[in-house]
This record gives sequence, C-alpha cells and structure tokens, in this order.
Amino acid sequence: MKLAKAWYLNNDVVALSKNLLGKYLFTCIDNLITGGYIVETEAYNGVVDKASHAFGNRLSSRTKTMYMQGGVAYVYLCYGIHEMFNIVTSVEGQPHAILVRAIQPTDGLDIMMARRNLSTLKPNITSGPGSVAKALGISRNINAFSLQSDTIWIEDRGLTFPDENIAAMPRIGVSYAAEDALLPYRFYVKGNPYVSKPNK
Repeated sequence: MKLAKAWYLNNDVVALSKNLLGKYLFTCIDNLITGGYIVETEAYNGVVDKASHAFGNRLSSRTKTMYMQGGVAYVYLCYGIHEMFNIVTSVEGQPHAILVRAIQPTDGLDIMMARRNLSTLKPNITSGPGSVAKALGISRNINAFSLQSDTIWIEDRGLTFPDENIAAMPRIGVSYAAEDALLPYRFYVKGNPYVSKPNK
C-alpha cells in the first residue's frame, strides 16, 4: 500500500527520516519495476538548516521543488555526475527534504544490475544516494513527480526496526554547514550491508 499523502505533511522531518527505514521505494521507468526497502536516510530541516539547499529561504530553479507540498520527488545533480533522490515533506512553503542514501534491493535485481553495469550482485549496487538513483532509473526527468504516481512511490509493508538497531549519526559531506554538520540527522540500519560508508 502506498504511503498516504497525509504521511508526507508531517513537519518533523527528522522523525520522518527515521520512520522511512523499512519503507519500500519503487520506480516504474520504461515499464520496468525496480525497488527495495530503505536502509539509510538523511534529514534536511528547511530554512534553518545550514546543510539544506533551502537554508535562509534560498529559492532557485533547483530548490523550488522543495517548497512544494510534501509528497513529491526532489531530484538534483550532485558534482555534475550523480542524480540524488530526495523526498519533499511538510506543507507547501516549508522546504523540508529527506535524502535516500541506501536501499536493500528486492525487486528487479537484473534490471538494477544492468543499470549499474554489474555482473554480480554486490552491496554497492544501491549503497550511496547516487547508486540508489542509478539503480532505480531515477533522473531529474521525474523531479517534482508525485509519490502517489505510478512512476515513483513508497509503500509501507509493515517492516520496522527497533530503536536499538538504528544508528543516528551526523550527515555525510556537509562540512560546509558549520555546527549543523554535527546534527545526528543521518539514520541507518545497523549491520545492513547496503548502508554507505562510514557505517560504524
């Protein structure tokens, strides 16, 4: 069952980021379904978060998607190479987002392996946000797509993890964010091989 639109409207992006662990992310690109359950996320807390693209009410052609009502995909290009998939949350005008950093693949493994140019299944297939997007066929072509669509969506299949199995750590690659770089806004499932490094 797809997550209801109301789920995304919660304004506690940190709680939602943790709650996303165990939810299933699916895409249907070129009529090919791929997906798996989320094992690593990062929360970005809107205009007050120095690590957020929208910090200080920054509004641009790239960030305008973040200001939409929660429940849409925010996809951007990082370092001119990697597409990055984020989930926009909260109400319209409050630019919260959650970066999906890793999934454990469950559906369409052969398709994901082909997209990642892998001949054997290895954890790096969907470890790290760039790998997730490439494996699932996510590109900026679906930026601002509704997560209620049949192109990209998230399902709750009842998979949960107890708190003792979830790590809360500082985010990766946000040293520019000064003190906000130390916030424990990265969540991952302890011991899961698909979680990106560092995972200790």
